[in-house]
Amino acid sequence: MPKKKTKTVIPILTVPRNATRRQIYAKLRREFTAADLQKFTEVGPTVSAEQLLTELEAIHRVETKKRRKK
Repeated sequence: MPKKKTKTVIPILTVPRNATRRQIYAKLRREFTAADLQKFTEVGPTVSAEQLLTELEAIHRVETKKRRKK
């Protein structure tokens, strides 16, 4: 039974053994696609500033209590 090809999350760049840095970057630029760029520009779930502030204040209170006990 033939192996199934699975798409990796990180694309593998194959370069010749004695490739220079310039050759590696040139090959990387050729193989970098718009789909690769899209992965880095997607906006994920966000947290409101008020929620972040309350969480940070709670962490601050806990840490200052620990310091005072010492």
